[in-house]
Amino acid sequence: MRQVTGLLLILLLFPLLYVIQQGIVKEWNDSKQLQDSMHNTIALTEPFVPIPISMTDRDGRVFAEEYVEWRQPLTLDEIPLFARDLFLTSEDKGFFEHRGYDIAAIFRAFAVNAVNDDLQQGGSTITQQVVRMRFLTNEKTYERKFKELLYAAELEKHASKEEILEMYMNEMFFGNQAYGIGAAATFYFSRPISELTHAELAFLAAIPNNPSRYDPLKHFDKTKKRQELLLSVLANNDIISAEEATALQQEPIQLHVKRKANEHTMYSSYVLAELEKLIGRVEGFEHKIRQAKTDDEKQLHKDALKRRTAEVMTSGIQIETALHSKKQRSDEARMSALVTPKDLQAGAVVIDNVTKEIVSLYGGKDFQKGDFNRAYRAIRQPGSAMKPLLVYAPYLESGPYNERTPIDSSAICIGAYCPQNIGGYTYGTTTLKEAFRHSHNTAAVRLLRKVGIEKAFGYLQPFQFEHITKADYTYPAALGGFQVGVTPLELASAYSSFVDGTYVEPHAIRTVKSRSGDILYRWEEQPVEVWSPSTTATIRTLLEDVVVNGTGKGITYRTTYTGAKTGTTDRYKDLWVAGLNDAYTTAVWIGFDKPASIEKYSKVKIHLQAFNALSSESHP
Repeated sequence: MRQVTGLLLILLLFPLLYVIQQGIVKEWNDSKQLQDSMHNTIALTEPFVPIPISMTDRDGRVFAEEYVEWRQPLTLDEIPLFARDLFLTSEDKGFFEHRGYDIAAIFRAFAVNAVNDDLQQGGSTITQQVVRMRFLTNEKTYERKFKELLYAAELEKHASKEEILEMYMNEMFFGNQAYGIGAAATFYFSRPISELTHAELAFLAAIPNNPSRYDPLKHFDKTKKRQELLLSVLANNDIISAEEATALQQEPIQLHVKRKANEHTMYSSYVLAELEKLIGRVEGFEHKIRQAKTDDEKQLHKDALKRRTAEVMTSGIQIETALHSKKQRSDEARMSALVTPKDLQAGAVVIDNVTKEIVSLYGGKDFQKGDFNRAYRAIRQPGSAMKPLLVYAPYLESGPYNERTPIDSSAICIGAYCPQNIGGYTYGTTTLKEAFRHSHNTAAVRLLRKVGIEKAFGYLQPFQFEHITKADYTYPAALGGFQVGVTPLELASAYSSFVDGTYVEPHAIRTVKSRSGDILYRWEEQPVEVWSPSTTATIRTLLEDVVVNGTGKGITYRTTYTGAKTGTTDRYKDLWVAGLNDAYTTAVWIGFDKPASIEKYSKVKIHLQAFNALSSESHP
């Protein structure tokens, strides 16, 4: 009895629906506040739709993707007419005639639902479905349904039928985190929609009606039966012939499900960090942060940069990188095989000498996405690996000196600071080459004093060591003693200046492009001369001598040139090697995350083995 009463009540009130709707819209038009609200909600405010990020290596191969929802929005012209016909015929045959809602369909839905005492019958137009997907919820109440009608009518005023249909085709949920028919095509068939057959398009069209029930990965047979039903509907509506429908129904469907690209996470995690830096440089955030007068002001600009980066990342960018995939894979395997002892860790960076780009990096053993990436985040004391940059090259720049120049390596005290040589040995006058080869600490401090601390640190300015501050302007810095330290990326970058005496900050990112292929961001830096040709040549000679005769013995001499400098901090807490050969500039750090002695690993020259592994040009 209650069901019958409800049905009669709906029949009596239904003619008033249209009048009520028009009255409410008129009332909204009379109210500025509500009018603005409606305008902003429908006409101006686009829903938040994160589009995937893709990263490609130097060969153009996608190696990483960042997304929660798989989306590939298409223009209406890019969507085959057959696919459009499938949805228009099965979902809303009167789409191009109605004004956002279909009175007859709504009547049928209300009638069936009243009889069933439930909200099961649909009756929604494509416009209503767009409204529900973009602006409302899927809550099954009469109040939400009524609001949906109002929004649908208003949306039709602000958008053309073609625009609404395009929204619909891009917003539909196809299960398994795929949204839009373009994304569904590449997810389920690993091909763009333009390459799908009509049978495959009909198979996709079967999913959105109930993505759980018609999930092809779980219920393939159910999806196939609904596909056959949709093809019959097309035939019944003279979109295709009965013979065509039968042929398409019999055509086999072979899924080829997309696998999310998730390779080289050590490299991709750095790319995302560099992206923020690139945006900050190009859009002026970096300058504002540097010029900030207070910590609060600085934090304000940093937060703004993070928001802007998030905005760019969700717009569907394509990041082209300098990654050498084969080398990255080889470097990861070789490094992980070296640092097998429990808790032993490493961070390393390899830079191409010709392009000055980052071709591979090592973030640490057992690295997982989101982990602490030691290649660019591990800040450690560099030890003697800093001497070529802060001591010897500045000294060579300060006068007509070379590797044969006599150097006083005897004991020295500056105030209470009395540096000791490795093993406690004392020396007299040696050549510059000998002092460098055996890493005499006394000579390094004496040379820094001769150059002058301010002048010597001035040569580091182009390298922009983030954690070196005025507090580090002391004599212990000659031995790599800093308040905080440097990262493997920073040290490798600085050493790249010894390739030819010039410096340009090495990067992983080549270009950042929009979904349409337009270049949004790229590094626009010019090399600057840091070292004179004579200084560069001498430092290269000194680095080569370390490999042949000094603390770098054990490093494999490759091609026509190999040079390096080792570094060890107090009590063997850190092992470093930085250097270059014909192809690459490399810096590697080995130690524990919680500093402790690794002297036993120093004795087997694990850091030299790591340098060998990373400097190799052969990749399995």
